[in-house]
Amino acid sequence: MRVHVADHPLITHKLTVLRDKRTPSPVFRQLTEELVTLLAYEATRAVRVEDVEIQTPVTTTVGVRIADPKPLVVPILRAGLGMLEGMVKLLPTAEVGFLGMARNEETFEPTTYAERLPEDLSDRQCFVLDPMLATGGSLGAAIDFLFARGAQDVTAICILGAPEGVAAIEKQVGDRDVTLVLGSLDERLNEKGYIVPGLGDAGDRLYGTV
Repeated sequence: MRVHVADHPLITHKLTVLRDKRTPSPVFRQLTEELVTLLAYEATRAVRVEDVEIQTPVTTTVGVRIADPKPLVVPILRAGLGMLEGMVKLLPTAEVGFLGMARNEETFEPTTYAERLPEDLSDRQCFVLDPMLATGGSLGAAIDFLFARGAQDVTAICILGAPEGVAAIEKQVGDRDVTLVLGSLDERLNEKGYIVPGLGDAGDRLYGTV
């Protein structure tokens, strides 16, 4: 598994505002979108392309375009939805699927309550969106789900990660082709399974409590 922690002052600046508990939901949502676009730039370095000949105003030349089958972007509901717009803004030709997962707050184990994905993901590059990599349960389950459908390689984009979550994903994926892109690798998890210093519950801060 490859792990890339983004190191850019704009990312650090936006993360600082996201972490601040005084940041209201509208600002939080806007900054999340901007931040994910920056992370998506890093995450798509290995996106598959194919040559294409075009005519410029001066001459013909060969460029590249996103290859078929198109990449699949999969936000993990609900918090991953807040990352979707920032991702498809950079990769507008991608298709979008959905995975609904919830964490049991006592066992920290994930359960899948909804999915909207192609039955066959053979030869597809998949980009999973999950704001917080804490214990790694939900993200690990999502990665397993995609590979079970035939995905060839999976890139996970997370705003924050904890060392415990990174280690859990690394152990789970084995030699499968997985890349993890983080905005920041934080210190640790607390006794409730929350990232420290973190930014709280991303879903609640994006959309409010239900």
